[in-house]
Order: sequence, then C-alpha cells, then structure tokens
Amino acid sequence: MEWILGLLLGYLLGAIPFGLLITRLAGAGDLRAIGSGNIGATNVLRTGRKGLAAVTLLLDLAKGLAAVLLAARFLPGAEPAAAFGAFLGHCFPVWLGFRGGKGVATTAGVAFGLAWPVGLLYAFVWLILLGTTRVSSVAGMTAAVAAPVAALASGDRDAAAVLALIALVVLVQHRENIARLRAGTEPRIGGGTA
Repeated sequence: MEWILGLLLGYLLGAIPFGLLITRLAGAGDLRAIGSGNIGATNVLRTGRKGLAAVTLLLDLAKGLAAVLLAARFLPGAEPAAAFGAFLGHCFPVWLGFRGGKGVATTAGVAFGLAWPVGLLYAFVWLILLGTTRVSSVAGMTAAVAAPVAALASGDRDAAAVLALIALVVLVQHRENIARLRAGTEPRIGGGTA
C-alpha cells in the first residue's frame, strides 16, 4: 500500500506543469504552441525568456526532490515509487492529455532525493555536457544514463533500479532528438545544429 501511495503522491507532484503555468502568468503564451510543445525548461527557453526557463528548471527539479523527501517522511520505504511517480507525472500529466516534458530536470530532483551523491553526479554530467556541446538532449540523456550506473556503483540497488527505469523512459522520450542527432539537425542552445 505504501508503494501505491508513494507512486500517487509522486505523480500528483510531478504532474504540476510549472513551465506552462509560469509562461502563462508571465504573458508568454501557451508553451505547448511553441517549439517542441513540451512543458519543460528547454522549451521555455525557446520563448526567449531565460529567467523563466531557469525558474521552470528549478521548480521541475524541486517537485522530484519533494516527492522523494515527502515519501521518506510519511511513507518510509516508498521513496523509489514516489521518485518514479514524480517522473511519470511530469512526462505524462493527466490534465494535459498525458503530454508533458521529457523529465530531465525532474530526474535530477529524484536523483538528489534518492541519493544526494548520485544527484551531484547527475548535475555535474548534465552541466558539463550542456556547457561543452550546447545540446540539451545530449546532456540530459547522458546524465540520465549516468545516474543508475552511479547508484549501482555506490551499492544502492533500489535507487539504481528506479533510475535505470527512468533513464530508459528518458531515452524513449528523446527518440526524435536521437533521430535529429543522427541526421546532424539537432539544434544547439544559442543557435546552430549539432
């Protein structure tokens, strides 16, 4: 029962569409009609409002972290379920027709919640690759794959299992990005293609 409650708690938190809400409140229009149509920070950046993108990133990260911490406090043992629920809620929010973001920032939050050293590695990989390649999808996918490897190396099998499942979904969510990377047409942050 705790796992079901944890999954539900995580899903409800994860499904809060911060990117959509923030851009609407700021008068930037409907985020779903811009760029990729996703509700995550990368698409918010396409509005030209870097501050809104940064706030979206932090809030999407925070909801993943909050889901895990609340589960630890009120549903001990259900932290992995809450982590997965938060990720699913962000990617597939019921009130947006199950069309959300790709889960990169929310994955960072759940990684920090499950095992903070894994979260630090996730953030390091993500930021280094984003800075060097300027390709958001490469940074996000690589960080997502690195997280379960780091969790397994640290001996945290529960965190490794849920992070591996999340990484698999992150890769599926980025299938169009992968196709563009192979074609050399994936956009870089700041202009140009990969």
